[in-house]
Amino acid sequence: MAWSQEEERILLRIERHLIDEDPRLAARLESFDRRVRRREEDGRGRPSRRPGRSTVVLMTSWLLIATLIATLLILVLRHEAAALPL
Repeated sequence: MAWSQEEERILLRIERHLIDEDPRLAARLESFDRRVRRREEDGRGRPSRRPGRSTVVLMTSWLLIATLIATLLILVLRHEAAALPL
């Protein structure tokens, strides 16, 4: 949703006052904003399609859990099949 011109003017006025009152804070916020934008975009200015580190860790964990459960089921079923008399 777009902001009205009046809202944009108010925000710019607030920004100017904050920069005048605490230039170190303004510099830190600008630096943070640049880092966030850089992280969200790849080198060509487009959003990155690479999953984040936490997503990769979660997917790997779930894959490991699913593999362990499948392995346990196979071992249990083979053991029960071998125990059945023919």
